[in-house]
This record gives sequence, C-alpha cells and structure tokens, in this order.
Amino acid sequence: MIMLEGLKTLKDMDFKGKKVFLRAGFDVPVDESGKILDDFRIVETIPTIKELIKKGASQIIIGCHQGRPKGEEPLLSTKNIAKKIFSLTKKKTEFFSDYLDPREEFPTPKEAFIVMLENLRFHPEEELDDEEFAKKLAALADVYVNDAFSNAHREHASMHAITRFLPGCIGLLVEKELKVFDYLLTHPEVPFMAILGGAKLETKIPIIRNLLDKTDNILLGGAMIFTFYKAKGYYVGKSIVDKNQLTMARMLSYNEKIILPTDIMVSDDMHSSNSFNMSPENLPSYMIGLDIGEKSVEHYKQILSEAKTVVWNGPLGYYENPVFAKATIEILKFLASKQDIKTIIGGGDSATIVDKLGLKDKFFHVSTGGGASMTLLEGKPLVAIEAIRNQ
Repeated sequence: MIMLEGLKTLKDMDFKGKKVFLRAGFDVPVDESGKILDDFRIVETIPTIKELIKKGASQIIIGCHQGRPKGEEPLLSTKNIAKKIFSLTKKKTEFFSDYLDPREEFPTPKEAFIVMLENLRFHPEEELDDEEFAKKLAALADVYVNDAFSNAHREHASMHAITRFLPGCIGLLVEKELKVFDYLLTHPEVPFMAILGGAKLETKIPIIRNLLDKTDNILLGGAMIFTFYKAKGYYVGKSIVDKNQLTMARMLSYNEKIILPTDIMVSDDMHSSNSFNMSPENLPSYMIGLDIGEKSVEHYKQILSEAKTVVWNGPLGYYENPVFAKATIEILKFLASKQDIKTIIGGGDSATIVDKLGLKDKFFHVSTGGGASMTLLEGKPLVAIEAIRNQ
C-alpha cells in the first residue's frame, strides 16, 4: 500500500491510560435549528472511537469544525454533534466551549470519557495553521489521531501544526479511505473508468490529466462540458463556459478516452420545470444546458457495463432542480445494480445524492471527503497526512 507507507495507524500506538486528541471530520449539514441532517461522517468515525476505547484510552477529546463561520455562530456550534456521539457510543460525552481559557478546569476522565470541543473555526487561528493555537490544543492530550479525511487536504492548525507537538497516527476511517484510493490509482481492476461532473472545468482539469493514463474512459457531464463544446465551435447559448480553459478543453477533446454527451437537456431557466432534449451543437441564445441527454445516458450505461472499476466525482447535471438530476440518478442506480463493478463515489455532492437515494450500501466505497478525494485523484498528497508521515 503506497499511500500507507511510513504512516502510523492505531495498531502502532500505545493509548492505554492516555488522553487522545481525535481530529474528526464532522462538518455535517444542519437545518435552521441546528439539527443534524446527515450523520454519515460521524457514523464513519465511530469505529475509531470504539477502537480507542478498546485500547484503553483514558479520555477522547474530539476537535472538528462546522461550516465556514465568521466569528461565533450558534447555528454552527458542535453542541448537537456531542449529543449525536453520545447516542452512538453510549459513553458519557461533555460539550466544552472554553477549552483555551486557562481559568477553566478541563473535565477529568471521571466527569466525561468523551469531550467534544466547540467549533475549531470559531478561532481564526485554526485556518491560519497558527502554531501557538496548535500548541494549546496539543496541551489538552498525550497523543494525536487524525481521522478527518474530509479535511486532510487542508493545512490547518488542528491537522498540520499540531503534529509538531504530539506523537500521532491516522484513524480507521483515514486508513480505509487511503486504501481505497491506493487501489484506484495503483492497481484497479480493469477496465477502469471515471465519471466526472460538476460546474468548474478548472477544478477537474488536474484530475482528467492524472487519470488519462490510468483509465480506459473518462465520461464527462456537468456544466463543464459546455467549455468543451465551445472549444469545438458549438453555439452553447447561456450555458456556463470557462473561457480560460478553452485551449485545454480543445486539446483534451482530441483524446479518444474523453467521452462527451451527444445530446443534452436544456431549458430557458435553471429553475424551470420544463426541459428539452437536443443536440449540443446549436443551442438558441436564450437556452442553457443543464443535464446530459437521454441518448447519452443510455450510451454511458453501455460503456460502463464493460467496467470493473468506476470512480465518480461530481453530478452530471444541475441536480438542485429535480428536473435536471435525472441523468445522475439513473446512472447511479444503474451502477448500484451492478455488483460486479467496484464503484467508488468520491465524496462531495455525489455522496450527498447517493445518501438521499439510500444507495450507500450498494457501492464498493462512498468517500467522506470531496476535496480530499479530488486532491488524491489529482495525484497530489494530503498535507495533513504528510505531516503525520513526516513526524
């Protein structure tokens, strides 16, 4: 396992009688009242918590962030996450907000076995990778465990600078994620195919370039396809075009591995309930492309039926409007029905859609991290993981 070389895991560390700072990726969606809408990332870290309990940790101190707060925003508090952890572990769990105040007495193991810290991003030092902030966090524990795969591509204090002050390792979730991506990028069963969607071609170009030599086909969807069409000289109406990527799109479109839809779904407005199936070559000036077309869905399914391994990152249409989520949903259901295909869902919006469809258990792997998954698919290392590897 190339990605695990030189990395310490839970089996390599002594936790008996020690306080553990567990960095978790509990950035979960909430409603207006702060109620958790999707606990996938929390549930996926519970095995690490249970293993730390089994290994005799005296206390588990959990740090994470929630959203992108500007100062202290009550809606983005991690208080409800503490309640969720208690319901999943049945271990006494305390919420702790003033963890950097030296006047506060930190809970002892008798008072709480698990301590949930308030949103780390309430402190601007977190995102600045501030060393003093990291030192204060490190002072709370004896050993460090990073199980925050969804944030592992970020150089933040609780994941990067903190490794200078505490001996650390990765948790079970990070270990599982790295094993899957190691399989994908070094020895996948072939044919190996990728499905890439989303709006911004700029963010997908590094992935396409890295996967070209590794895959048999790369099937494209999402708003980024219109940059390819524009590069071909098509009239794309009001569709989104990344003018800075036209030259790159033109070059890539000559590669026979790159598959573009031959028809698309269009409308005069992205919020409309009306849609029309048509060729992408001559969109009227008042029309915008919002999904791949019916013939392309069938074509994509035909190509994918030959695959042994598939990685998917990004929706194929404007899925926020159910009218333009049809292609994404239909192909997801198709892959979910093919148990002989190892399909890896690369986190982010794709994982959200899978969750809403209730199909998580039908896939080989659903990643907890969109940005981290994209970083690995680009062939780049995860800075927070490298910080542990280099201790």
